[in-house]
Amino acid sequence: MSAFQNAMRQLDDAAKIAEIDARAVEALRAPEHIREFDISVAMDSGATKIFKGYRVQYNSWRGPYKGGIRYHQNVDLDEVKALGFWMTIKTAVVDIPMGGGKGGVIVNPKELSEGELERLTRGYVRAVKEYIGPNVDVPAPDVNTTPQIMAWFADEYCKLAPSSTCRAVVTGKPVPAGGSEGRGTATAQGGFYVLVSALEKMGIPVSNARIAIQGFGNAGGVMAELCHAAGMRVIAVSDSQGGIYNQNGFVPAHVSAWKQEYKTVVGFPETRSVFNEELLELECDVLIPAALENVITEKNAGKVKAKLIVELANGPTTPEADEILKTRGIVVVPDVLANAGGVTVSYFEWEQNMK
Repeated sequence: MSAFQNAMRQLDDAAKIAEIDARAVEALRAPEHIREFDISVAMDSGATKIFKGYRVQYNSWRGPYKGGIRYHQNVDLDEVKALGFWMTIKTAVVDIPMGGGKGGVIVNPKELSEGELERLTRGYVRAVKEYIGPNVDVPAPDVNTTPQIMAWFADEYCKLAPSSTCRAVVTGKPVPAGGSEGRGTATAQGGFYVLVSALEKMGIPVSNARIAIQGFGNAGGVMAELCHAAGMRVIAVSDSQGGIYNQNGFVPAHVSAWKQEYKTVVGFPETRSVFNEELLELECDVLIPAALENVITEKNAGKVKAKLIVELANGPTTPEADEILKTRGIVVVPDVLANAGGVTVSYFEWEQNMK
C-alpha cells in the first residue's frame, strides 16, 4: 500500500472514531493544488541537468499552506501528497492558524556541490514563485534540506517579490537570516516532551529507560542526546548506512563526533553493527523511528519488542502495523503529535517575520 493510501486509511479510521462530517472527510481526500515542474540547473561540469520538483498545497482551511521541502532520490508525488495530508492534521493538532502542504525534489543532494544545491534551490523558488508567499504557502526544511537552503530560498523569493515581510515565505532559516532560536532542535525537543509524558503515564521510569532510535539525522541525533541527558539509556541508533547496538548504552555526543569524522555511525567502538530493519526489533522500552515513512509494517510489527513507539518520522507505521501493535498492547504516539515541535516553532518564526 502506498504512503497516500495509508494516509487515507488513517483518515477513514479517525473519521469513524471522531464522527467527522462525511463532507469534510471527502474534501480531505484530495489536495487543493498539485504543482509539478522541472528545474534546470547549471552543473559545475558545465552541463545542464533537469530535476523534477513538486509542491502539493493540500489544505488551507485553517490558514496558509505549511510544510517542508525534502531533497531525496526517492521523492515521488504519492509521498508528497501523503506528507501534505499529515501536515494538514499536524497543524490542527497543535492549533496553529496554518494549513498543510509539502514539497520535494527528486535528487540525491550528497551528489551535488554547495553551488549546485544553491542553484537548485533558487530554481525551485522561481518555479513556484506565483504560488507561494507569506500569506499563501510557507515552506520549511525537511529531509536533506538545511537552514542554509532555507536562507537561499528566502533570498531568492525576496528578489522576486520584495516586501517588508518577504522573509516570512519560508521558515527554518538561520537566526541572522530571520530564523527563530531553537528551530533546529524543536522537532526533537517537542518529541522529547511527549516521550517523557508518555513514559510517566505508562508508569515506566524515565531514568534508565532503554531507547532505540532509527535515524540519526537532525531529529534522531538531537533526540538521542536529550534522552541521554535525562538519564535514559540510548542502546541503538542508525543512519542510512546501518546501525549500532550496545545493551549498556553509549554517549550520543560521542557517536555524533564519530559520524562527523566517518560519515556514518557504523563502526563506533564497543558496539555491534545492526541493520536498520534489525534495530526495529531490538529489546527496548522505547522505539523511536526518526527516518522515513513505512518502516513498521505488517511484516515486522509482530516482532517489535518495545513497550512504546514515538513516531518522530512522518508516517513510519502503516495502518496494518497499527492494528497489530494495538492488539499486542504496544502504545504508539503518532507523528502528528510526536514531531509537531518543529512546525510549532516554525509558526513562531513566521509570526516574528510578519511584524
